[in-house]
Amino acid sequence: MKKLTSIHYSAGLFNFGMLIVRLTFGVLMIKHGYDKLVHFDEIKLKFFNFLHLGMSASLSLTIFAELFCALFLVLGLFTRLAVVPLIICMGVALFQVHNTEVFGDGQEATLYLTAYLMILFAGPGRISVDGLISK
Repeated sequence: MKKLTSIHYSAGLFNFGMLIVRLTFGVLMIKHGYDKLVHFDEIKLKFFNFLHLGMSASLSLTIFAELFCALFLVLGLFTRLAVVPLIICMGVALFQVHNTEVFGDGQEATLYLTAYLMILFAGPGRISVDGLISK
């Protein structure tokens, strides 16, 4: 019972926890990006026009973030750099597309944004390509 109420943690469990977070939120985001890539022609007609870049360009940037950056996140390679486009993407989804409806339609974007911010601040953990490189 003491361990459950303790504020101390082991480095191994922290690293394992970061692996779980990276894999979960990375794989789920890859699925979002893949769905957008497969249905590009249908989605581009109604996609949010971010910074007036055009719907196709905005969708392409979103696919880049959700597919390729999420893949880097799963691998734990260039993790902090890869998570920045994902944070921007989820920020736009939450604050622009879903009008800051944290408890409504924007709930999923809120969860992703929170997880990506945590990864940005905490890093990928030792169980990652970044962790292996830094040894």
